[in-house]
Amino acid sequence: MSLLSAAPLLGLPEVRPGDDLAELLLATGVELRDGDVLCIAHKVVSKAEGRIVALADVEPGERALAIGASHGKDPRHVQVVLDEAETIVRERPGVLICRTRHGFVCANAGVDGSNAGGADRLILLPIDPDASARALRAAIRERTGTSPAIVITDSFGRAWRRGQCETAIGVAGLTLIEDWQGRIDGDGRELQATAIAIADEAAAAADLVRSKDSREPAILLRGLAHHVREEDGPGAADLVRAADEDLFL
Repeated sequence: MSLLSAAPLLGLPEVRPGDDLAELLLATGVELRDGDVLCIAHKVVSKAEGRIVALADVEPGERALAIGASHGKDPRHVQVVLDEAETIVRERPGVLICRTRHGFVCANAGVDGSNAGGADRLILLPIDPDASARALRAAIRERTGTSPAIVITDSFGRAWRRGQCETAIGVAGLTLIEDWQGRIDGDGRELQATAIAIADEAAAAADLVRSKDSREPAILLRGLAHHVREEDGPGAADLVRAADEDLFL
């Protein structure tokens, strides 16, 4: 049994396009160790990478205008969602469930206006969250000599459950899934289907100590060193279930 701790990095300023996110994180005074896990809300990553859209710059097309009228949504917002979506997989009044270019299935293709740093602005998902995680890990390693795992997170709804749960959308250096198939349980039975989503559970644990209305986007987890790897690994892209295996699409 291991003890898991989660603590926010305090004092992170508003992140702006072009900011050196690794430098801002280290400037909080956090003392990192090998075996640590840094879970970072995607919005600060997206902001640093310039993944911000001003609604004033968006010209909605016919489809966005039609969806906006039927859903009671700003058609400019809808246009940004359409631009980010590979396809719309479910559509109900007020709800657009999309598959993104990354393969994520989520509301509004991950486009969100909360904590966007200003009115009439939208934050998009990073173009390649796994590449973002690897770059951030490399920058921290270069400056500190330590290699914490990096998990970039976003909140997704779930097909079987109410409410949202934080999910790993970019990963570097952390076990994605711990496969228990073939192992023996406490009663001596062979496990057939158990596969623990380590990266997603780390993301969810971090979210429990993050306030949604304050600047605490980065959380330091300790106690998962046995899941931290020297190599970056395949990234969260390896967690995406193929469309032909999805029971709900």
